[in-house]
Amino acid sequence: MSNRNYEKIAAHVSADGDRTARMENAIRALWHGLGETGVSWVGFYLCEGTDEMILGPREPKPACSPIGMHGACGKVFRQRSPLLVHDVRELGENYVACDPRDQSEVVIPCLDADGSCWGVLDLDSFDIGSFGLDDVAGLTQVLVAAGLTTALD
Repeated sequence: MSNRNYEKIAAHVSADGDRTARMENAIRALWHGLGETGVSWVGFYLCEGTDEMILGPREPKPACSPIGMHGACGKVFRQRSPLLVHDVRELGENYVACDPRDQSEVVIPCLDADGSCWGVLDLDSFDIGSFGLDDVAGLTQVLVAAGLTTALD
């Protein structure tokens, strides 16, 4: 796992503007701060109805959209809790492969104050085991600073 400075990234985001502007700002800060640490992709997936999610702001490239609720993002959305995937092969048919080079993933729910989930933040890596609990805490810190989630218990 790489040393990732989430405090520095959180200092570069703002809770100003509408949700789209805050997501775009968070993605820019995350990609700038993490792109050289083994992260291959960072983006938001937003709830679209009850059976799929659509791609929101992301870097450095587009990804699958829409995606079903059976994958990691859908699971995090439904359960409203973070998910660390050490090796995406562990997910079997429940893995939505947007880039066949991806080997690990971390997904964080985006929660309103009432606990409802409106989307998820998804990060991928070409390395197995790239993410850990420190990433969950750090990414949550960035989302809270951007006004995109409440703190997780």
